[in-house]
Amino acid sequence: MTMTFDIDAIKSNIIPHSTEGYKYAYGTAGFRTKAELLDSVMYKVGILATLRSKKLNGGTIGVMITASHNPEEDNGVKLVDPRGEMLEQSWESYATKLANVNDGEGLAQVIDQIVAAQDINLESPAAVIYAHDTRPSCPALVKCLEAGLSAAGAKATGFGLKTTPMLHYLVRCINTAGTSDAYGEPTEEGYYKKLAEAYKIAVSGKPRLSTLHVDCGNGVGAPKLAEFTKHLSEEVLSLKIINGDTETLGKLNKDCGADYVKTKQQAPLGSDIAPGDRYCSYDGDADRIVYYYVDSNNVFKLLDGDKIAGLAAMFIMELVQDAGIDSLKVGVVQTAYANGSSTNYLTNVLKVPVSCVPTGVKHLHHEAEKYDIGVYFEANGHGTVLFSPAALHTINTVEAKTPAQQQAIKQLQAVTDVINQTVGDAISDMLLVETILTNRQWGPQEWDQAYTDLPNRLVKVVVADRNIFKTTNAERTLVEPEGLQAKIDEHVAKYADGRSFVRASGTEDAVRVYAEAATRAECDELAQKISLLVYTEAGGVGKPPMMP
Repeated sequence: MTMTFDIDAIKSNIIPHSTEGYKYAYGTAGFRTKAELLDSVMYKVGILATLRSKKLNGGTIGVMITASHNPEEDNGVKLVDPRGEMLEQSWESYATKLANVNDGEGLAQVIDQIVAAQDINLESPAAVIYAHDTRPSCPALVKCLEAGLSAAGAKATGFGLKTTPMLHYLVRCINTAGTSDAYGEPTEEGYYKKLAEAYKIAVSGKPRLSTLHVDCGNGVGAPKLAEFTKHLSEEVLSLKIINGDTETLGKLNKDCGADYVKTKQQAPLGSDIAPGDRYCSYDGDADRIVYYYVDSNNVFKLLDGDKIAGLAAMFIMELVQDAGIDSLKVGVVQTAYANGSSTNYLTNVLKVPVSCVPTGVKHLHHEAEKYDIGVYFEANGHGTVLFSPAALHTINTVEAKTPAQQQAIKQLQAVTDVINQTVGDAISDMLLVETILTNRQWGPQEWDQAYTDLPNRLVKVVVADRNIFKTTNAERTLVEPEGLQAKIDEHVAKYADGRSFVRASGTEDAVRVYAEAATRAECDELAQKISLLVYTEAGGVGKPPMMP
């Protein structure tokens, strides 16, 4: 294969849109829609990834084909920049432009615009790696991506079936190999070894907790977690996979997985949960995790991303202090979906700075980079911990003055390796939580006692056009449709500890209505009122929303 950027080949091999008039947009989750609409997009993404790599002098770019927690018939694709982070935001508009072009000449024009605007040398090398999840539509879409990469002359390497966080890890490892901040061995095996070895050190000397049941949402997390368990003995960590069927059509994310558990606030199909049991759920591409349990009265209790953030911040702050390096400042980043009680706990009990940003990993990740150690989690269970280069240097070079300090430093070093700093990672985040709970010898109830969540509800309202909803104040206040926010405020004012906001979904024609209040009954009533308000005044489609 020639490694040249062949504009004639690019034009003549273009894959036309399968549906006329559909408008594509690269958003928080990349492109995401019905799988049958994505063949032409995949071809263009191959070209864009090649251009991005050339712009960065041959740095390896990642492409992940997945639709995460969406239904099985959907699919999507997103690009990963060289350090394992999301595609630089300024390039998202290029992705959108390319995706919407439907003829060879138009495609060549958009490419010329990108090359000129970014001053790209087309003679520069280009390297792209790619992977996919378990969706039945993936093999055909991979072929479309490969056609784009081939026409654009990229050095392309397929990594096959991977979780999304694994691809992010691989991209960072490849790009940092041989440097002072080498991230690890750029293989699946290297990923497992790094996490397993760090976890063993982090829990060394502590009795193992009871078995953790892991709902993998019938997604890619199941075979990969099964593979990972070969690197940790049962004596160190006991795991039992449920919902691990990746073969039966229609099962992916169906009545299971992190999104289902968080939204429905109930255990997934296939679980036989009883008081004293420990459970967690991944989503379809294993980049989100939530924990949960039932109390002695069989009442379901969710331990979501807010709870994980509080647990992580508490433990890391204590380790930093015990290691004698409390010059390092820890901060937590949340979105509007964070429960009011969690924000109160972080601010007033842990005394940790808290930032609120718009929904979407790129916003959280960017804000977390402003701290020495930035903990970011969305309530949905997507998140990680970032350590600045200076913080990592301090942690890895500080000299202990006492044996207790030595132990804390060793543990802190292990924790930095347990965490996948590139992106939210269900396997890595699970190991972080298990590290903390094992060190504390806590069950889920002890963890849950830090604070009590205000009852909350998240309702999806299908609308004719999500683009009419415009927000401000980190998505907590509606600006458009005009006058709707004032009506929301009127309802909220009637409830103790009431809070509600409305924002457009980033992935489908719907809006999300979030509500919380002092009691479950008041919360559900508020959620119902705001949902109906949106439905009647802002173009609701189908049946009016009802509480589960």
